[in-house]
Order: sequence, then structure tokens, then C-alpha cells
Amino acid sequence: MKRVFRLILAVIAGLVVGSLVNMALVMLGAHVIPPPAGVDTATTEGLKAAMPLFEPKHFLFPFLAHAVGTLVGAFIATLATPGRTCGPAWVVGAFFLIGGIAAVAMLPSPLWFSGVDLVFAYLPMAWLGHRLGSRRTSIALHPSA
Repeated sequence: MKRVFRLILAVIAGLVVGSLVNMALVMLGAHVIPPPAGVDTATTEGLKAAMPLFEPKHFLFPFLAHAVGTLVGAFIATLATPGRTCGPAWVVGAFFLIGGIAAVAMLPSPLWFSGVDLVFAYLPMAWLGHRLGSRRTSIALHPSA
């Protein structure tokens, strides 16, 4: 029972930290690459109306937010997991993927962005986050590695 509780906490920690990273990058993106003039990105309706005005550069930070948020979330989940098993990292990746699918369903983004985002930002980053988190243990145990 204690192990199950730790696994659940690992997933929750990964989701919280990954979501914070995601939101920070989304907010930073609006300052680095401002939306087109007169666009209101504060509401879903404004974002829907603005989508046709966005250029490919406007999709860079949303992709980075999704990918890095998932990567960091999976990394944290792995570090918090007893034995550094991969389950919590995959659960974090799956939750973020479900969020990505919901975003694609709600916002009419270009097909190329939806495809790239759903294929590369979630499950591959969960895998990489787990690999980085589990390697940290092996490096600490075997400094010559």
C-alpha cells in the first residue's frame, strides 16, 4: 500500500511541476513572440478567432511548452518513484497527451501543428524524461558511467 501511495504522489508531483513549466513557457512565449496586433489570446473565443492570423513562429512556444512540460513532469515523476520504474512517467505523458488532444479538439490549429504536437510533444518526451530520471540514479551509483 505504501508503494502505491508513493506512485500516486509521484504522478501528482509530475503533473503539478510539468503543468507549471507548461504555463510558464506559454506565458513567456507571448512576450518573446507577440501575437498579431489586435489579437486577444486571453480567452478561448479570442484564440479561436486569432488562429488564422498566426504564423508558424507563433506555434513554437506552445509546442515547447507541451514538450518541455511533459519532459519535466515525467522526469520529476521518475525521480519520485520507488525504484525509478517507468509507470508514473508514462502516466504523466498520457495525461498531457489527453490534454493535447482536448486542445486540438477545442482550438482549430493548423493540421501540421496538431500532428507534430501530438506525435512528438507527449509520449516521446515522457520516455525521455523517464530515461533522464532513471539515468540519474545509475550515474550516482556508478560515477564512472
